[in-house]
Amino acid sequence: MRVSVLVRPKAGILDPQGEAVEGSLRKLGFSVSEARVGRVIDLEVESGSADEARTQVDQMCHKLLANPLIESYEIELHD
Repeated sequence: MRVSVLVRPKAGILDPQGEAVEGSLRKLGFSVSEARVGRVIDLEVESGSADEARTQVDQMCHKLLANPLIESYEIELHD
């Protein structure tokens, strides 16, 4: 099963990349009130069901893919 994980800094956590992007977009004339920079991790997971895949990926996020103290993550399952 294909799975995508979106990891980004939690609200209130300093995001220097996001601040740089926001500043650059403003200099280019775009009206931006906030920018947050994260990352997308695409996985191919072997599992018997969608629930099992989500559980496995959640464990991966807690153990390696995201730092739960400063990052949030969203798991998206694909058919």
